[in-house]
Amino acid sequence: MKKIGFLSFGHWTPSVHSQTRSAADTLLQSIELAVAAEELGADGAYFRVHHFARQLASPFPLLAAVGARTSRIEIGTAVIDMRYENPLYMAEDAGAADLIAGGRLQLGISRGSPEQVIDGWRYFGYAPPDGQGDADMGRNHAEALLEVLKGEGFAQPNPRPMFPNPPGLLRLEPHSEGLRERIWWGAGSNATAIWAAERGMNLQSSTLKDDETGEPFHVQQAAQIRAYRAAWKEAGHAREPRVSVSRSIFALVSDQDRVYFGRSGQEADSIGFIDEKTRAIFGRSYAAEPDALVAQLKADEAIAEADTLLLTVPNQLGVAYNAHVIEAILTHVAPAMGWR
Repeated sequence: MKKIGFLSFGHWTPSVHSQTRSAADTLLQSIELAVAAEELGADGAYFRVHHFARQLASPFPLLAAVGARTSRIEIGTAVIDMRYENPLYMAEDAGAADLIAGGRLQLGISRGSPEQVIDGWRYFGYAPPDGQGDADMGRNHAEALLEVLKGEGFAQPNPRPMFPNPPGLLRLEPHSEGLRERIWWGAGSNATAIWAAERGMNLQSSTLKDDETGEPFHVQQAAQIRAYRAAWKEAGHAREPRVSVSRSIFALVSDQDRVYFGRSGQEADSIGFIDEKTRAIFGRSYAAEPDALVAQLKADEAIAEADTLLLTVPNQLGVAYNAHVIEAILTHVAPAMGWR
């Protein structure tokens, strides 16, 4: 069995060709797609967070709304850029969203990636400590979040409080038990995957990673996952970790599918630079008739290594079409892959 969910970046643009022409369209349709995905039998509804962009940005109101409208499906992020986050405020928001959802929150976080503006986190009031870079700051914020999610008291109570306090040091409220074990780290390199394992976070690996060996993307990603699992075992954590990979996968089962994706032109990995120094490899997309698609996916080593697959959906094509995309994978591909 493999868990299958969707991942939406939540793009919107005021274009007649888009089904999401405003932020409101994107937010409301994200909720409806999560409801539809749950009805279809999918396992997860995940959302990307980008600041200063016409995309989803503030995740917790959306996650809480999805949690209130659904009852079974996992809800999460992939990922939240921790350079922009106040860890304590985030812990309160995440705890509230998780309680509303009944403990279904799967919170993906990372140190961040190139954004729409230069040093956007500075506008949010954050700056790296002396001698450190913004990536260090993101990891520092992540470790602070992990600490407060333990639910242990750390704040000295006021001797004359407005309301009576429980005994001892105070913790943040609301606290959601178990959320600490449902934090995922979006790793772009083998080293950061190992770092996440050592700290007891699940692993999210997307369609982009540092090009560390020159091998095909899925081979490098599979090696990253194996390095993560080895580090997890070495750290001696009691529970089994979870690992997700994301892919753009389209089963061509209708004329509309063939019009949209029949000639995707993305059947090979690509190489680029995410900053001046980091050479990155971008994984291919998959679009084919179901039998051919199954054969292609069986050759993807990283998908085989992961327990969770996130389908990156073209959200601007609307709820109905994206529900069709998810249903086509669940119906025509998942059984043949042994995922259902």
